[in-house]
Amino acid sequence: MAAPSRARGEYAKTAARRQEILNAATDVFSTSGYHGGSLRDVAERVGLSQAGVLHHFPSKTHLVEAVLAWRDEQSLERIGDRLSAGLDRIRALVDLVAHNQSTPELVELYATLSAEATSPEHPLHDYFVQRYAWVTGYVDNAFADAAATGQLRAGVDPPSAARTLIALMDGLQMQWLFDRSAVDMAAEVRSHVRSLLAVEL
Repeated sequence: MAAPSRARGEYAKTAARRQEILNAATDVFSTSGYHGGSLRDVAERVGLSQAGVLHHFPSKTHLVEAVLAWRDEQSLERIGDRLSAGLDRIRALVDLVAHNQSTPELVELYATLSAEATSPEHPLHDYFVQRYAWVTGYVDNAFADAAATGQLRAGVDPPSAARTLIALMDGLQMQWLFDRSAVDMAAEVRSHVRSLLAVEL
């Protein structure tokens, strides 16, 4: 009967070690980018060899993709069951922007890697293409639902509003990273969204 308990204990240790690696990788790649950051840098931060890191993540690309997936999972957890409702989707997005201000390392990671990955040859290019498609669809559908229920101002085009909102969020992240005391991302996003709605946000 001891084996299952020991297995669970080993699994917990492995999960904890993987999380340590993800945390270290966030720090490394948010400051150095994909090409500038190395597995050696990550390994040194967690007291492992490069082979030890590769035991958990088979390549640098796999590791960075795992970091981004972890970031996305955290975001989805915060949104929770509000994914299904129109205006609630927008409210959840504004709440997420407010939360992001408490995780500057993840904001910096996203800003650094997304800028690098515009090249089609970049290993993360497809990830960001797919992510933008998903996020744009998510916001577009939310605005379309709001329009169908009379919650969106007349003349506001949902696809255009979605692209503009995402562009605003990305631009605010850059400004915030340069001067966090001068920019309130959540307040700016909330103000913009209110200008699009016929009801209170």
